[in-house]
Amino acid sequence: MRTRVVDPRDVEWEQDEPRYRVYFWDRERVTSHEFAVTDAGVDEALAWARQRAGAEGWAYTFYVEVAPPHGPGLVRLEGVAGDPFA
Repeated sequence: MRTRVVDPRDVEWEQDEPRYRVYFWDRERVTSHEFAVTDAGVDEALAWARQRAGAEGWAYTFYVEVAPPHGPGLVRLEGVAGDPFA
């Protein structure tokens, strides 16, 4: 892990109501289940994803949605990276 001091004035925008995406990977059936999560803080959303994945025996990937000028996208915060079926 690396850390550095930052200038808070270098940010151009901020979103107070984040949106998350959770993709669950059912490796036995080689299928996925995708959910949007809103109206929740990151701790609550991650707890839900971890609980659901554990209950089903699935792997998961947890993203935050971002909308820069080039269109919507996802930033992975936790979970499986790359192709979960590889």
